[in-house]
Amino acid sequence: MYVAVKGGEAAIANAHQLLADRRRGDRTVPALSLEQIAGQFSLGIDRVMAEGSLYDVELAAMAVRQSRGDLIEAIFLLRAYRTTLPRFGAAVPLDTGKMAIERRISATYKDLPGGQLLGPTFDYTHRLIDPAMAGDDPVEAGLRRPLQPGDAPCPRVTDLLGDEGLIEPDAAAEGPEPGDLTREPLEFPAGRDLRLQALARGDEGFLLSLAYSTQRGYARTHPFVGEIRIGLVEVEVDMPELGFAVPIGRVRLTECQMVNQFKGSAREPPQFTRGYGLVFGQSERKAMAMSLVDRALRADEFGEERTAPAQDEEFVIAHSDNVQATGFVEHLKLPHYVDFQAELDLVRRMRAEHAAAADDLKDAAE
Repeated sequence: MYVAVKGGEAAIANAHQLLADRRRGDRTVPALSLEQIAGQFSLGIDRVMAEGSLYDVELAAMAVRQSRGDLIEAIFLLRAYRTTLPRFGAAVPLDTGKMAIERRISATYKDLPGGQLLGPTFDYTHRLIDPAMAGDDPVEAGLRRPLQPGDAPCPRVTDLLGDEGLIEPDAAAEGPEPGDLTREPLEFPAGRDLRLQALARGDEGFLLSLAYSTQRGYARTHPFVGEIRIGLVEVEVDMPELGFAVPIGRVRLTECQMVNQFKGSAREPPQFTRGYGLVFGQSERKAMAMSLVDRALRADEFGEERTAPAQDEEFVIAHSDNVQATGFVEHLKLPHYVDFQAELDLVRRMRAEHAAAADDLKDAAE
C-alpha cells in the first residue's frame, strides 16, 4: 500500500534542476550536439531505437542526451514518445534479400554467392585502448566499392540449404495477419510472430545471457551462424490509388539466420532448423542472441523436451522487457510506509512471543 508524499514540490523542482545541472556538466566544455551523439555513439543510438521500437535517429539522440547516457532511461523516453504518435498505415514486409549490404558474413560457407564482406566490425581489433582516442586525430574515410553491373546477387544461406531440402521450409508469406504486441494484451502460449516482436524489443543483456545459457548445455541446439547481414532496406507502403507499393525511406537493419541441428522426429526427417533475429541498426550481438532464443522457444514445434529457462516462453517473454523490469524494480523506491509499519509491528510481536516462549522453557527447565 502506498501513501501520497505531500509537501515535496520544491524538493522535486530542486532535484530536476540539479539533474539538468549534472547533465550539462562543465560549462567551459562545449555541449554535445545531437549530430555528435548520433554520429559518434551510433551503436548506442541503434540499441535505443531497437528496444524503444521507434526508428528515429534524432529522437534517439535527444533521449540519450536527456538521460545522461543511461540507455534504458533513453529507451523509456522513446517508448513514451512513441505512444503519442498516430498510426496511419503499415509497410509491406521488408525484403532483406534486396538489402544494400554493408556487412555480410557466414560461418557455414566460405565461398558464398555474392561474397563475404567484413564491413565495420570490432571482431578483429585487439581490444586495447587506443591512446589516439584522447585526441581528435584525423581519420581516413572508409573504403567503399561501388556496385558493379556484373556483381552476383547475395542469396541467403538458408535459401541455398533450402534448394537441397536440407533445412525446414520457410514460413509461408500468406499466413494470418501478424499480431501486434503494442496494441493487444499478450497471452500465453503466444505465436512466433508475437515472440519475435518481444525479442526484437527485449533487453540485449537479458537475451545475451539466455543465448549464452543455450550454449552451456541448457537447451543446447548446436547452432551455426548461417548468415549475418547488415545494411539499408527500403520501406514500402501500398498505395491503393496507384495499385502498387512506393518507397518512403530506408532503415538500417541487422539480420541473423541461425542454422541449428535437428535429428528428426516421427513427423520430420533429419534436417537443419531455423533461428531468426532482426533488429534496428547495427546490432549483431543482439540479433544473434535473439536467433538463439527464438530457436530454443520452438522446442514444442520439434517435439523437444523443455528443460531450460530459454525454452520457457512465459519466463523469457515476461522478463525480457527492460522498461517493464525497470519499472517494477524501481517502484521499490516509492513510499511503503504503511506496509513497513505493519511488518515492523508483526516482527515486534513475534519477537515478544519468542522471548516469552523462551522464558517459559527456562522456567520449566528450572
